[in-house]
This record gives sequence, structure tokens and C-alpha cells, in this order.
Amino acid sequence: MEPKPLPGEHECGAGGRREGAMRILVLGAGGREHALCWTIGASPLCDKLFCAPGNGGIAEEAECVKLEVADTAGILAFCAEQAIDFVVVGPEAPLVGGLVDRLAAAGVKAFGPSQKAAELEGSKAFTKRFCNRFAIPTARYAEFSDDAAAERHIRAVGAPIVVKADGLAAGKAVVVAASVDDAVAAARAMLGGRFGAAGRRIVVEECLAGEELSFFALCDGRNALAMAGAQDHKRVGEGDTGPNTGGMGAYSPPPMLDEALSETIMARIVRPTVAGMAELGRPYRGVLFAGLMLTAEGPKLLEYNVRFGDPETQVLLPRLMSDLVPALVAAADGVLDKFALRWRPEAALTVVLAARGYPGPVTHGSAIAGLADAARLPGVMLFHAGTLREGGRLRANGGRVLNVTAVGRDLAEARTRAYAAIARIDWPDGFCRRDIGARTPR
Repeated sequence: MEPKPLPGEHECGAGGRREGAMRILVLGAGGREHALCWTIGASPLCDKLFCAPGNGGIAEEAECVKLEVADTAGILAFCAEQAIDFVVVGPEAPLVGGLVDRLAAAGVKAFGPSQKAAELEGSKAFTKRFCNRFAIPTARYAEFSDDAAAERHIRAVGAPIVVKADGLAAGKAVVVAASVDDAVAAARAMLGGRFGAAGRRIVVEECLAGEELSFFALCDGRNALAMAGAQDHKRVGEGDTGPNTGGMGAYSPPPMLDEALSETIMARIVRPTVAGMAELGRPYRGVLFAGLMLTAEGPKLLEYNVRFGDPETQVLLPRLMSDLVPALVAAADGVLDKFALRWRPEAALTVVLAARGYPGPVTHGSAIAGLADAARLPGVMLFHAGTLREGGRLRANGGRVLNVTAVGRDLAEARTRAYAAIARIDWPDGFCRRDIGARTPR
């Protein structure tokens, strides 16, 4: 497969429809989906690219469609009307809700797991039981639906300890408690309805020590193909302080992820997962995103996600030399064993610009300027996460608003370029962490 061009080197759908080219729909509205559209749009297999609902930046890569990802009937109707050949589902909620099953029933090929397979993210308790059954290394845990029982367990085990809502909560229902009282308070809040149905059951697990790693593999139900890894920065504040967020920045490749560690992760965690899900009659097709802790005993699974990470995708895809589209189709078709992926040796780093107040309530509508000036810097690309275009101006429309990504010969150069681009962006109502990629483990 030929190397994928960098920004400004491609155009999707030029001219008439090419033989074998596809009409593709990407679902989602964030930075992950912008990176996916930017990458998919570079493929010669892409004849026409749509994104629903998209955002102000995605509109430069694809035709945005006013459809929400929860509107299954509308998505099915759009696929029929527009003769969509392939759907790439970005966020987790429609996957857990069974959208891929509905698309398959309508004869539309899609990238992403079935509803039964997506339970790997939809239920943390399911995943913990699954790991125990198939001997996949993970933290010791217990699950509860009663706050009194949870409190007794927490006080017996002690702190530090981790409390997680069982269901989907946009990555915000995970508390790494430094004290028993904090853990008890978190358990009570979750079981008391703070996260709605997602917190009707909680998982309480040991706090693992080590370096965190985001690891990605494409899966086709039988085979798994390692992609690459990244390190995310979850806490809102510099020095990894403050509450967890959806991610304030990331970089790739992590220095400690060499070929030997990648093969260990595949052998001990990813392949047993693919085999175990097949044994349960839930064949896993799509991308498997393993959140790992690299402990003294080796890598252990923290949690699974059943979609590309955000903001990790924004640093993975700029490093991908291969055409992503045939790999996604191969995963959906069950023929990944015939594929390999090539990666650029350069490093990539992304910094999230968020609206003041995030991860709490934010004000929408503030104007953002200077993006064209920032994008002129070498190796810089801007992925929009929460923007809209209104009256000829770009405005903030979310909590995480922009991903300023840069590629460099090494991590230091990528970091310098990303922060130089941020200095050119005029958005007084935004903020970012200034220490993304400043501490890199060896």
C-alpha cells in the first residue's frame, strides 16, 4: 500500500466515480472523527465522503449531514438514499446500542463491533468477568449494586483504590481515590444516580502501579493486527492534577513500546480476547483499544474501548503510511490475515484546546481566530473537536474544541511545533495543558 499523504496533499472524490471506489459515511462529531475523515479522504478507494453530524473543521474534508449518531432510523434512511457502501462508526454509544447490527440487517457494511461484542466497553463488569474466564491479566476487582456492601469492601481493602461505573459515562465515571473516604463517596455518588443508568452497578478494583499505555489493534473476528500505541493525558491540570477528562493530549509512539512489548501485549491480551469472544459467540470485528498498565509483572488490562481513542487517533493516523480504508474493510470482511500496516518513524503529538470550565459546564459560541496562521507551520494539522461555522466565523461548540497536532523527527520537535501553533491561535476563552509530552518514560 502506498504511503498516505500529509495535510494538503489529497482530495477525495475528484472527478467521476472510480471503479471499486466507495461512498463512505463517518459517524461522529469530534476530533477523532475529523482525523478519520482526513485519513479516509486520502484514500483512492474513497469516491465520496460524508460525515454525520460533523463539525466546522470536518466540513472541509467531507460533506456534513445533519444527522445525530443516535438517530438510527435516519442513518439507515440516509445510507439507502445515498447508496452508502461503507460506514465507519466513531463513538462508542451507537456501537453499544447495536447500530452495526442494524446496518448489517439493512445490507450496509460497517466498521465496528456488533452489540454483543461491544459489551467489552459497554459493561466493565462483563469485561472483568471475561478477563478472569480467559486468563487475561487485569486488576483484582469486585462489583456492587449496593452502596453499603461497596463501602464495607472499600474499607476492608483500603486505598489507593479505583471506583468505576459499570456502563458508558464518556470516560468521566472513573475515580482513582487516594483515600478510603474519597472512594466511599465516589461509590455512593455513582450508585446514587450521578451517572444515571451507567452507575447502577460499579466495579471497585485495585490501583495498579506503573505506566499507562493506549494500545490499538484491528480485529476481524478471528485475526488481530497490531496498529500502534500512544500515551494519553487524562487529567485536566498540568502535572496530572484535577479531575479526569476525555483526554487533554497525547503522543505517539511511546518510547517504551518496542516490538517485544507489542508482541507480549498481543500474545497475552489481544489475541486471547479475540479468541475468547469468538468462543462466546460474540466475534469481535473492529478496532480494539486496550487501556493498559505496564506493571512490574507485565502489562495488565485496565479497560477495553471498542472504538478508536480520542485524542489518540489524532496522533496515530498522521503516522500511518498505509491506506486505512482497505484495512478497515478487511476487518469487516474477516480477511485481516492478508494485511500489514506501515508506520512513519516520526513522532506525533496533539494538544487539546478546551473551553474554560471543562470538564464541567462550559459556555458555547466564543469566536476562534488564527487557525490558518497556525496551520502554516511545518508538520502542523488542526483537528476540530467541537466547532461550528456561523456567519463566516469559527465558534466554539463544546468542551474539547480543537486538537493541535504536529509531526516531527522526534517527540521534542513535534512538541515544539504543536505549542508554536497554539501560540498563533486567538481564543481567549480556551485553555490547554502546557506539559503534554514533557515527561516521557523510557
